[in-house]
Amino acid sequence: MHSVWGKDVRLHVYPWPKTKDEKMNSELRAAFAPTGTLRVAINLGNPILAGRSLDTGELHGVSVDLGEALAAELEVPCLLIPYDAAGKAFAGLRDDAVDIAFFAHEPARAAEVALTNPYVLIEGCYLVREGSPVLRNEDVDREGVRLAVGEGSAYDLFLSRTLKQATIERAPTSPAVVEYFLDNNCDVAAGVRQQLEADAARTTGLRILPERFMTIRQAMAVMPSRGQDAIRFLEAFVEQKKTSGFVLRSLHHNDVQGASVPS
Repeated sequence: MHSVWGKDVRLHVYPWPKTKDEKMNSELRAAFAPTGTLRVAINLGNPILAGRSLDTGELHGVSVDLGEALAAELEVPCLLIPYDAAGKAFAGLRDDAVDIAFFAHEPARAAEVALTNPYVLIEGCYLVREGSPVLRNEDVDREGVRLAVGEGSAYDLFLSRTLKQATIERAPTSPAVVEYFLDNNCDVAAGVRQQLEADAARTTGLRILPERFMTIRQAMAVMPSRGQDAIRFLEAFVEQKKTSGFVLRSLHHNDVQGASVPS
């Protein structure tokens, strides 16, 4: 493990074999990895995408696998830089602290970064107390309802854009949403289904509403300033990793349930 900018990172070095079009590959390397190393933002705020081993501290997950695979394709070293929230990873990409990142499709992000087609689909759901009068998704957007979300998450952006009457309160990270919901006596918690299910299993008296309120369309992202060739290359890379079964195998390898790979 190494430390860069106060963060734990993991560095992998790949061989540089001969290539058919060295000029094009050199240009792509320069576009994606101007420092000579592909710096990959890993959002630990979404357990479907990434996690950290409690035993070894190693990062794992589908975003880790995709980041390392992209570095291997470009034939450059890979530096994994973890963030505890999507909003912080977004700031890292925007501020040139990283080269690529993983975000859900949302207009606010698409206005600033280039997003590929989604490589995985995740359900966003609501959690309430057992005795709550909130029974359906439609019951959430009511005057007086206090809703806890993870600050800067995909569902924070979505709900901030779509809810009209409920009051949104923001926990510092997505994994902290249910704790915030309980400590602050909120009416509803929003999050990724798998995270909410894990939290509900640890705390009695909670239930998850049966229907998702959104489909979170996770994509890879790069700044538009890296150029159209880099954007097209990343789009093609994601499509190849989906059609080849790489993404699905990664989800299975990382024991991720409830996520799907779009066609």
